[in-house]
Amino acid sequence: MQVIVNGEPREVPDDATVASVVEAVTSAPAGVAVALNAEIVRRADWPTTTIREADRLEVLTAVQGG
Repeated sequence: MQVIVNGEPREVPDDATVASVVEAVTSAPAGVAVALNAEIVRRADWPTTTIREADRLEVLTAVQGG
């Protein structure tokens, strides 16, 4: 199915979850936040939050620097 991830169209499996999309987008082990259709999704809910056709996800990774 087709979804929008960080503003770009992306094909994901029909049984995709927030966790599986995050895993496909970034390998960062921490410092990641996700909004699904403009609503923040708690990390504990990622594995059980399913994705539907045309959903919009924003996957944000914290960057440290100086």
